[in-house]
Amino acid sequence: MKSPSTQSQSPKASVITIGTFDGVHIGHQKIIKRLVKCGQNKQLNSTVLTFFPHPRMVLQPDFDIQLLSTIEERKSLLSNFELDTIVIKTFTKAFANLSAYDYVKTILVDELNAKHIIIGYDHHFGKNRTANIDDLKAYGLEFGFTVEEISVQDIKDVAVSSTKIRKALMEGDIAIANSYLGYPYFLTGKVVKGKGIGKTLQFPTANIDIKEPYKLIPKPGVYVVKSMIGESNVYGMMNIGNNPTFNEKKQSIEVHFFNIHDNLYGQTLQIDILHRLRDEHKFNSVNDLKAQLEKDKIYALAFIAS
Repeated sequence: MKSPSTQSQSPKASVITIGTFDGVHIGHQKIIKRLVKCGQNKQLNSTVLTFFPHPRMVLQPDFDIQLLSTIEERKSLLSNFELDTIVIKTFTKAFANLSAYDYVKTILVDELNAKHIIIGYDHHFGKNRTANIDDLKAYGLEFGFTVEEISVQDIKDVAVSSTKIRKALMEGDIAIANSYLGYPYFLTGKVVKGKGIGKTLQFPTANIDIKEPYKLIPKPGVYVVKSMIGESNVYGMMNIGNNPTFNEKKQSIEVHFFNIHDNLYGQTLQIDILHRLRDEHKFNSVNDLKAQLEKDKIYALAFIAS
């Protein structure tokens, strides 16, 4: 599989699709596969144009946005497809104030060399998002590119998938979220030192620090997870929460890996979330908590075996 280049422009004649592509879920994947096939058929450079920060982060800074993927995760997910180029445009207030004409000429034509654009029927662009797909088609006649419309149904599929994934994660329904994503939802973070509580329970944990405050964290609770450590897939169970048995206040993300004793401090890990075991509870004693962890491990290993 080829690796797409990540750059600010696409010098070759290109077929382009444009969007946030948060989570790169099954709805997005359908559009991206269509883009790639079109590029191959028309001998054009298949290019995804996406934006970061998310426009709401810039235009509505008080809005507490929660995204399915960080920008690095989005790049990684997009790299799984046979794309030629991924263009990540820095979204600023100045960019938001570009007129529709200037956006089309400077970005789509001059920078990306657009010859064909695959875009949703409801696409809006330019200052205050006043231009629509009909305007884009008119610009195409002027600048020499064609516009292909993504159907109402496909656009609805994208919107429904994003909404359902976020709702499912907030409710702890990993099965639904993963079915709409087309892969296990995952968290990416660095292993940092914790308070060592897990070690005293004989369930040592890797404490995962996620630096991006906008990354959506699923509902607190205990989950079955998997991570690639070195060259091996390693399974474990993860707790998201504030350790109420120990009266902790700050939320933490802790993973107990099965059958691994490596020192993981400082490593950046991707934690794939496979299944939810239970809510987080406050136990009457440390022994009660330890007994529950033993049960959790049995359930987790049974799930992995199945």
